[in-house]
Parts: sequence; C-alpha cells; structure tokens
Amino acid sequence: MRFGIDRLSTCGALCARLRGARVGVLCHAASVDSDLVHLRTALGALGIAPRLWLAPEHGLAGAAQDMATIGDARDRTGAPVVSLYGSRFEDLSPRPEHLAELDVLLIDLCDVGSRYYTFVWTALLALRACARAPAPVHVVVLDRPNPLGGVAFEGRTQAPGFCSFVGLEPLPVRHGLTVGELLVHFARRDGLPLGPDGALSVVPVEGWSRASLAHDWGRPFVLPSPNMPTPDTALVYPGGCLLEGTNLSEGRGHTRPFEVFGAPWLDGEALARDFHALGLPGCRARPLEFQPTFHKHAGLVCGGIELHPTCREAFRPVASYVALIALAARQSPAHFRFRTERYEFVDDIPAFDLLTGSEEARAAILRGDEPLAIAESTSAFDPGHAELVRAASALAATAAW
Repeated sequence: MRFGIDRLSTCGALCARLRGARVGVLCHAASVDSDLVHLRTALGALGIAPRLWLAPEHGLAGAAQDMATIGDARDRTGAPVVSLYGSRFEDLSPRPEHLAELDVLLIDLCDVGSRYYTFVWTALLALRACARAPAPVHVVVLDRPNPLGGVAFEGRTQAPGFCSFVGLEPLPVRHGLTVGELLVHFARRDGLPLGPDGALSVVPVEGWSRASLAHDWGRPFVLPSPNMPTPDTALVYPGGCLLEGTNLSEGRGHTRPFEVFGAPWLDGEALARDFHALGLPGCRARPLEFQPTFHKHAGLVCGGIELHPTCREAFRPVASYVALIALAARQSPAHFRFRTERYEFVDDIPAFDLLTGSEEARAAILRGDEPLAIAESTSAFDPGHAELVRAASALAATAAW
C-alpha cells in the first residue's frame, strides 16, 4: 500500500508543477512516508522548497497539548510557520496575506477517522480560504487511508446549530472517509472545480482495502497528536473523546489515554459489572486505578476502567462509551458533571452536545434514562451515509493526479 506521500516522487507532472510554483505546506509531525521520512525531507529531495508552512492544532512538531493556543514561528531554514490554531475561530484559517505568497498549497495530514478530530476541518477551512483568495491557490492533498477503515460508520449527524470545530460540517462520528474524500465531497458541494486544473486535486492512496484498519497496514503508526499514540487509541477515540465533555478523566496524563478513564469517586468494579450486563459487543471493561500526572484529577488516584476491544469488527466505540458515561452518571450523580467551560471556540453550547451533535444524549443521561437506550440512539447513523462515502471515493478518483 502506498500513501500519497509515497507516490509523490512518481507523479512527474505534479513534481514539475511544484518545482515551478510558490508552494505552501499544511502538515504535521505524522506527515511521513513508509520509511518514516518526513515530508519536509521528501520535498527537499525532489527539489521542492516550500516558502510557507501551515501548522494545525498541536503545532508543526505535534508537541502542544489539546486546545493549547499556538503562535507563529520559523522553521530551521528560516521559513515562516503560520499557526492555524490560535485563540479565536478566525485563527483557524490561513490569512489572505499568507495566501498571496502562494500558487499551490500541499496538504498531508494524518487523520484518525472521527468527526471530532480537528485536522480535517483545518484542511477544509484552508481549502475554502484558498478558493476565495483574489488569486486562487490550488490545493493538492497527499491522501492517507482512514485508520478506522472505510466501511464502518457510527454516530448521529449533528443537528442544526451544533456544528463546530469538532464537526464543522454534518457527518457521523465515525465517518469512513479519507481527508481527500472529505475535501472533494465538500468542495463539490461548494461548487469548486476538481482536478489538477481546478481548485482541488488529490494524490490518492494505492492498494488500500477499505475494510482494513491501521492495525493491518504493515507500517508504523506515527502519533498525529500527543494523546493519540497507537492504532488502539484511534479505535476507541470515536467514543473515548466524549469523555472530554464530562468531569471524568479521559486518561490524559496516563500512558493509555481514552482507553483508560475514571475519577476519584468512581467505582471501577461496579462500572465494569454494570457495563458487561448491557451486552454491548466487541469489548471488555477491566477495573483499575490510575493517577493522572496532568489534566483532570492530576495527582489523584482515580477509580475507573480500561476498555479492551476484543473484536475490532464488532466493537462499537460510540455506543460503548455513551453507555459507560451514562452508567458513571447513574453511579454517582452527586459527583458527575458535564463540562460547561468554553470548548473548541464555543462558549454557549456544552461540549458533550457539540461532540454528540445535539442536546439529546446529555438530557437523557441527566433524566436517568436507560444507558443502553441512550447508547443505541446516540450511536445510530444515517444509512444513506454509505452512499455518500462511495460517491466521495469515486469523486476523489476524478480529481486524481
């Protein structure tokens, strides 16, 4: 299997265009080829010298923690590094003065297949900014496969008014799209022309079976953000990220973030027992205690569980974690809380609602509805999404180099 970055050197027409153009690059630390060579080095070997780097959340080096504001900088060659993750929503798009210096923007971002993960929305905002620039900038995506595969979907599409930077456009939580497919889908909807002579083109992945997950690829998994260290983390993340909308620790400050979670007041053994009684497939909950070194409940011993997927095909992360959160709320209503602080540039909508896509799951948990019923409702997805994915895949092929 060859990712877009692996195929770049064999795309003669594209390389020739990049050598003769003013090039910008939107990438991060995980933008490496099959030999773990970073895109910066790969471009240099091809005689391509970007004059501008754009950095998504966590920064170009991937060192910053979640929701940490990042400033502009210079790379080791002195080229400017422009942050696309500042303190305001307006900071999420490249500015006109930066795009005025470019002819082409090259995008290579490792996504993890969940609607909440912000890199795809950074890419979409960059594409839209490039398209509306006075001198439009052509965007080229070096595509990568979806680590969660391209055939399994889960999670309701956002209701009107609940789109945000953790879901800028309506999609299921586990969406099954690659970055290139997502961009061509919304580019077509926006009326942008596709292909090498249009607003957006793609260097597609070669040899990817859509049923395969990152565990099956036979190449190292490079963490795209500080708390996404392994393919197992990515597998649980469509559900595990929902913990960010609560006062439960999602395991930041532990070696297995999102797989481990809990709180000082939580009884992990009772939680595991109650969860197994629901009969959700493909995973087991193991009670444990842990002590986060930073983030929520830092320095305190937390009771909780580690969720172990036992069958990747059967595992339903959204349903599993919604059920676990509902059970945790039921176990200790005096201690459990939903997050009310500002979250991803939004002040007036609870984080849990932004993540689930409406207020319904939060309201049902607060009412004390049955955890399994809440889980099934929240994890349901539009059956028409499978056709959207097929169409986006076909569309990406028409935009290919």
